Amino acid sequence: MVNLIYKICPASIWEKAKTRGIFEGWGIDLIDGYIHFSTAEQVAQTAARHFVGQRDLVLVTVDATHLSITWEPARDGDLFPHLYDTLPMTAIIRVIRIPVDHNNQHAFPGEIPIYP
Repeated sequence: MVNLIYKICPASIWEKAKTRGIFEGWGIDLIDGYIHFSTAEQVAQTAARHFVGQRDLVLVTVDATHLSITWEPARDGDLFPHLYDTLPMTAIIRVIRIPVDHNNQHAFPGEIPIYP
C-alpha cells in the first residue's frame, strides 16, 4: 500500500537536499525538530497559511509507507504527519513546481494523488 504525504519547500532548498541525497528539513522543521508534512486534503491550506506570496516552491510527494510518521494535532485539531528523522530520497515519488496564479495564490495540480 502506498501512503502519500506532501512537503512544500523552496526549490533551492530541495535542490541542495537532492545533491546531498537526504532532506533534513528547513526553517520551522529545524526549529521544531521534525519535518512537517501535509495530506493531500491539507496541502493547499498549508500553502495559504505559511507560504503566501512565495514563489519558486516545490511540492514533494512522499511515499510514507516505510517511514516512521507520527500523526499529531496541529491547527484546528487536525492531525498532521510529522517525521522525527531525515527524509531519504528513496521515499520521493515526484517533485513539481507550484505555480502562482494572477492573484498571487498557489495553483496546485487539478488532482493531488491520494492513496489510502
